[in-house]
Amino acid sequence: MSAKYELSQLPNKPLWFAPSPSRERLDGAAQADVVIVGAGYTGLWTAYYLLKSDPSLRVVLLEKNEVGFGASGRNGGWASAIFPISLHRVEQLYSHNAALHLQAAMNETVDEIGRVLALEGVDADYAKQGFLSLARSKPQMERARAAVESSARFGLPDQWRVLEAAEAQTRIGAQETLGGLYTEHCALIHPGKLVRGLAKLVEGLGAKIYEQSAVTQMAPGVVHTAHGSVRAEMTVRATEAFTSQQPGHSRFVIPLYSLVLATEPLPSDLLAKLKLDHRMAFNDMRHLRVYGQVTAEGRLVFGGRGAPYNWGSRMSAEDDLVDNIHGKIYDTLLEFFPALRDARITHRWGGALGVSRDWCPTVSIDRNKRMAWAGNYVGDGVATSNLAGRLLRNFILERDEEINTLPLVNHRSPSWEREPLRWFGINTGLAAASLSDIEERFTHKPSRTAMLLEKLTGAH
Repeated sequence: MSAKYELSQLPNKPLWFAPSPSRERLDGAAQADVVIVGAGYTGLWTAYYLLKSDPSLRVVLLEKNEVGFGASGRNGGWASAIFPISLHRVEQLYSHNAALHLQAAMNETVDEIGRVLALEGVDADYAKQGFLSLARSKPQMERARAAVESSARFGLPDQWRVLEAAEAQTRIGAQETLGGLYTEHCALIHPGKLVRGLAKLVEGLGAKIYEQSAVTQMAPGVVHTAHGSVRAEMTVRATEAFTSQQPGHSRFVIPLYSLVLATEPLPSDLLAKLKLDHRMAFNDMRHLRVYGQVTAEGRLVFGGRGAPYNWGSRMSAEDDLVDNIHGKIYDTLLEFFPALRDARITHRWGGALGVSRDWCPTVSIDRNKRMAWAGNYVGDGVATSNLAGRLLRNFILERDEEINTLPLVNHRSPSWEREPLRWFGINTGLAAASLSDIEERFTHKPSRTAMLLEKLTGAH
């Protein structure tokens, strides 16, 4: 039986999920100072910072499924300082100083997560050893060098550094490594431990979390579920990709799926041989993103993009598994590490990430409607959600801090096109990213298709 066949038989089972005590459903009317819709990272970090700043607050979180059901329990475990759009694009939209301020805040956020987890005794397998993007072709190596030069010209000479082949190969033992691009501003976490740890933490601070309590309507001052309601001075929408399923928000954000695999725990001698006996995040510089990490228990977690966008922003459990894309991710894993051909894949899963039309996240508030919201992280939300939680705390409690002027504050993205333009444009973009990698493999030159795509999206 082929490995790919066995892979296709695996159920949708994120490695990070673990049994946890079920929480009660909201039944009846409740009162709060702040009601948060969504018990993922954004909602939980917001609750944490609110209650640490004012322990007297009544904070209620409403979760449609269970804590961490969405992207917070399905991601690849990178808490990175990566922002979805380039700093040059931020400069175009705002200013050069705003872009520098944003990168500094993202760098600090990686450390802030580690600081809070240590302070509060939350074990989420946090390890800050940086992120290495391998260059495994000539065009990729050219991009690595160009990235460092561009960053230095922009005013960030220490953000990235180029690794030549010998040093890169001592960090990650992937095949065909010509060098790489390294930054220290990335940590690895166990997503499930983080989201469950945060939930327990905020409950200990006095927050109330209701599960299986899907919100049916949000109005100024009151949020309704099928079985109850919460009246509050402020409502926070922290629903990320699921925002697309809410009335009136179908063009505000779209769900794109990222798919992931995890191996069995690998022998320590094999990890050492492959230079994977560490907790450094890694990928390579292809255009259709992949990402990897080795967990604290020695599993290789490897994921990537490429799953098609579904007509009308459809989201369903069936969309978490796309056999041919999971198969391509497996093939890519073996391209990196052929020695893992006999390693057993024990888990596969997928999840939707939220993407705005200009790929830029937002943290916003409308005091007249008594509504705040954050999201559209484009897959880089593990760290950005922490920053969002602090910003939402500041807005709600009217705290004046320097981060309140960051470019993502009250950022308004254009609406996505209506169907069929949306379906055609997004899937054409995904195909173009994949085609760009094929183009470079055959031409050994930087892809012209990719250059056009980057200009259209403003993304990295």
